[in-house]
Amino acid sequence: MTERDLAAIAAERERIRAAYLSPTASRPASSARGLHHVAIVCADVEQTVRFYQGVLGFPLTEIVENRDYPGSNHFFFDLGHGNLLAFFDFPGLDVGPYAEVLGGLHHLAISVEPERWAQLRAALDEAGVEYLLESGTSMYFRDPDGTRVELISDPLGEMYGLSVL
Repeated sequence: MTERDLAAIAAERERIRAAYLSPTASRPASSARGLHHVAIVCADVEQTVRFYQGVLGFPLTEIVENRDYPGSNHFFFDLGHGNLLAFFDFPGLDVGPYAEVLGGLHHLAISVEPERWAQLRAALDEAGVEYLLESGTSMYFRDPDGTRVELISDPLGEMYGLSVL
């Protein structure tokens, strides 16, 4: 991108900020009470459980048949604070490999305590999972299906020293 392109993008970001971002003190409360779950497609239930529960330490909380596709599983992991991460498998469907597309998932950012972040880094090392360290508080890696996951040791509502909530 050229300097002119970057300047135009920055100007557009500031226009949107001015038009839609309310100061914290005057921002209305959200109509939502929280994130119930995020559902991601996986190729292999057991491989997914071994990774998310075994390597990352997110307890499996339930596994049921997917009501929308007989023979498919819908299963959940506890991310703390009432938040769940869910998966579907679709046996018999050729859903293809993971791909980042417009409207699709770019990455899933999960907040963990700083001490736990260091333990999870060691667990990823032990499991042979490659990761990228960023800003001293984030690590990015891919799950067995290629979904990009970020573990961030910043508190909920903060990112790299910036309050985002």
